[in-house]
Amino acid sequence: MNPSQKPSDTKEKKPIQNPPTFVKYIGLSFQLFAIIGAGTWFGWWVQQKSAMKFPLWLLLFSFLSVFVAFYQLWLSMKRDQ
Repeated sequence: MNPSQKPSDTKEKKPIQNPPTFVKYIGLSFQLFAIIGAGTWFGWWVQQKSAMKFPLWLLLFSFLSVFVAFYQLWLSMKRDQ
């Protein structure tokens, strides 16, 4: 053994394997669920603080969070190409 080599350097390093494809998509689904859930919850919270009867804030933040989630998905798919 060469004195400049450390004992950990002599072991063969295993090549880094990418996780299976389904793991990436499960992570994306949880991310989409979290974005839409957080946006809907925030809209509900704002709606409770306002005195409006029509659920404007709930609808607005729900749809906005869906658009943000799909934009995030589009960016992720674009990055994979």
